[in-house]
Amino acid sequence: MGKRMYAIEVENLVKKFGDFEAVKGVSFKVRKGEIFAFLGPNGAGKTTTVHILTTLLKPTSGKAIVAGYDVVKDAKEVRKRIGIVFQDPSVDRDLTAYENMLVHGGVYGLRGRELKEKIEELLKFVELWEFRNKLVKYFSGGMQRRLEIARSLLHHPEVLFLDEPTLGLDPQTRAHVWSYIEAMREEQEMTIFLTTHYMEEAEKLADRVAIIDHGRIIADGTVEELKKLVGGDVIYLKVEDGAECFETDFGSCVVLPDGRIRIDVSNASEAIPRIFEAAEKEGIKILEITYHRPTLNDVFLHLTGREIRDEGGNLMKGITKARMRR
Repeated sequence: MGKRMYAIEVENLVKKFGDFEAVKGVSFKVRKGEIFAFLGPNGAGKTTTVHILTTLLKPTSGKAIVAGYDVVKDAKEVRKRIGIVFQDPSVDRDLTAYENMLVHGGVYGLRGRELKEKIEELLKFVELWEFRNKLVKYFSGGMQRRLEIARSLLHHPEVLFLDEPTLGLDPQTRAHVWSYIEAMREEQEMTIFLTTHYMEEAEKLADRVAIIDHGRIIADGTVEELKKLVGGDVIYLKVEDGAECFETDFGSCVVLPDGRIRIDVSNASEAIPRIFEAAEKEGIKILEITYHRPTLNDVFLHLTGREIRDEGGNLMKGITKARMRR
């Protein structure tokens, strides 16, 4: 058999909970050794997809291959080859960091000197070795997340799933976790599947990004490819007496829910003088004008008409937790 090019292959994946369709026929491939990000608001179907790919849920229909094995037919083989850091903390708070690692290593058949050396290596990697004998209940949220990352690497997985790995962390700790993720890909030579609703996280870490909304993938590609969907620059206007789009021949115009006007242009420095001319011609008074290069949030806004935000997450969170308990 030839060498596999893809670590994950998903085709027409569907997941229904009763009448609710959480995942609506998604298809994508993840190359071996890349960081692939699933970006979208809470409730978009990110965690449900991860639970299918990690064999925690069975799909309603469609096919998923992870590390060369079918997630339904060969679930045991898939589990041997993956690691996962869940959205919600899953470490035992009544054990020490070292004991958590010891128990997890035993689950994967690691024993003796090999296990001890691996625990020391990984706890040093996430800068927790000096806290190895401290009960996890006394760890900060960032320390617990770092411990979970270390634990997920014990059996050297081919594919590591990180489901909202920095959710709830402060910006400094989040940046710290990012550095571990980048180092993991370099040092451990593994494929990383990341879900997030933080645009800057996807931009910072991912080789490729799939934007998911309401259970469907609406765009995918490199960060730069996705930004090209918007254009060169994004201009925001605040105007007097209510916002409405005015005639322009240099970019698309849309009124945002907060009352601002957004115009996508190829070159802001050239477009801004023309915008003032067009506004003056139509008797529109501009109170404020700003512009920046497109972000992934601008891409999402361009594709859906709204910004990425937490929405509808509680329902899915409850459903997936209940399924996992069962």
